[in-house]
This record gives sequence, C-alpha cells and structure tokens, in this order.
Amino acid sequence: MKKVTVIGGGTGTFVVLSGLKEYDELDLASVVTMTDSGGSTGRLRDQLGVLPPGDIRQSLVALSEASELWRNLFLYRFGKGDLRGHNFGNIFLSALEKISGDYREVVKVASYVLKTRGKVIPVTLDKTHLRVVYNSGKILEGEGKIDENTADLSGIKKIELTKRARGNSEAIERILTSDVIIIGPGDLYTSIIPVLLPDGIKKAFIKTRARLIYVVNLMTKKGQTTNFTALDHLLELERYIGRKIDIAVVNNSPIPKEILDWYKRHGEKVVDNDLNNLKRIEVYEGDIIYKNKVRKNKNDKLMRSIMRHDSKKLAELLMKIIHG
Repeated sequence: MKKVTVIGGGTGTFVVLSGLKEYDELDLASVVTMTDSGGSTGRLRDQLGVLPPGDIRQSLVALSEASELWRNLFLYRFGKGDLRGHNFGNIFLSALEKISGDYREVVKVASYVLKTRGKVIPVTLDKTHLRVVYNSGKILEGEGKIDENTADLSGIKKIELTKRARGNSEAIERILTSDVIIIGPGDLYTSIIPVLLPDGIKKAFIKTRARLIYVVNLMTKKGQTTNFTALDHLLELERYIGRKIDIAVVNNSPIPKEILDWYKRHGEKVVDNDLNNLKRIEVYEGDIIYKNKVRKNKNDKLMRSIMRHDSKKLAELLMKIIHG
C-alpha cells in the first residue's frame, strides 16, 4: 500500500484528497497548514484563542466517508445573526479544543464523527501567524491581511512565522516515511510554504525518500504571485523546501473565456507552463480543470477563486504517476 501524503490547506488540498480518497490502495494523510487568520477562522482565533480550525476542517471533510448530511453540516456557513459568516465545522472544532486542551484529541474525535479515511495532521500545535516582507519594504502580519493586500505588486521578498513554532512530531514522522508527497495546489505563500516553516519540517523534507509531486496552480494570485510562471512557483517553493521537486503536474486544457475574463478583471491570469525544457524534472500535463464556474457561498464574505482543479481528473493523473 502506497503511503501518500498531501501538503497544504484550503480548497486545493480538499480537491486532491476528495479525488484520492476513492482509491482504497492508498494510505492517505494530509499535513495541514496552521496559520490561517482570515474569515471565520480568524474571528475564532481572536475571540477564543484557539488554533485555526478552517484548513483542518477542510481536510477532515474531504476524507470523510460519513453521510452527505454530516459533510454538509461541517461545511455549513451561517448567514444571519451573531454567527453570521461562521462555519459550523470551525465552531465544532474550536469547542472541542476548549473542552479538551489536547488538539490531537480534537482531530481524533472529529475524525471519528466524520468517519475519515486517512489521517489529518496539523503541521504544528503551536499558535503563530505569518509575516511577509515585500520587495517594497512593506511588512504585514496575519494571513488574512496578506490575502487582502492586492495593491502592493512589488512581490514577496520573504515569508516567516511571527513566533517560532515546533513541527508536530506526527507530521515529521509522516513526511519521513511517505512514499509520495503531493504539494498543492493552493496559494503559494499562504497555504503551501507555511507548512514548511515550523521547526523540523524542512529537515524532514530534505531527508525523506518520498517522491515530491507539485501540482501547479491554475491562476496567479494578485499581490503574491503576480505574473508568476510555473517555473517561478517551482523555484520559490524549492527555496523554502530545501530540495528539488521531482515531478510537476500542469493543466493543459483551455479555460473558458468567461472565467478568464473574471480573473483579468481581478488582475490575475493563467500560470504559463514553462517547465517542459527543464530537464531535471518530470512534467505531466492533462485536462485537470473543473470547466464550470465555481459558485460562491452567499454567506461567505471573503473573495474566493472561481476556478478549481477537477478532483476526479486530477486524481486519475496522480494515480498514474504514483504507480508509474
């Protein structure tokens, strides 16, 4: 049984896990970023002093084999009243943390409730935030503020943690013993690189014998990866990971004009694939996008991407690589 670990957070990790969950021959796990500070998660962190639940929740639901009602419950976002904007799953995890005091027990109980197939592992159990230094000299703290800063197009010079955090020993062990590690898709600076920042994680990536697969983002991110090509993403990831990526997965299917126009209005564009002449890496291309526009939850006040990878098509391509 292949030991496959997915790295990241948010909708990108959700898509990968949702697709791979259908393959019983995989020993699946997700090592999840713990620096989110936006939306419902940010409010709960500020008001209750809890660890960020949002990305953990997404991975738990993605791996869930519970009924559709339970999965929908953990994804439900309140639209009115004092709970407006909050996600039920986030509240559930935060309440568990307050009565438990041990976040490993929180994940264990939630995994039991949702009947998850595979492990969901927080990359750290320490409370910390992101800090970025832009090429312009500007410094911002907090993932929420970084995501909202679309005006500074100078690019990110450095990203780090505001407070030193220890890598979760379970996450380090999982990275060291994996056969395959799938990184992304997801926001480079706020979903993927944050997983690499806690103590011991980078060292584990350097030591592991796992093949590293990077699923390249479909679109750029204004204020973070403005005008980045696939190679730009790859080199920046390798700078923080401390080793070379073995395999890159890139979409080669045309994106509908309606979707391209939406991104253009928001200052974003398709990530151009310039990896095919890079001899040190294997590049796999395929039609791996969800062709319809993703509908935004009306109760979600954050701006979200409307373009996603297709979980089934992406999983089929990844399985060819895993067994190749």
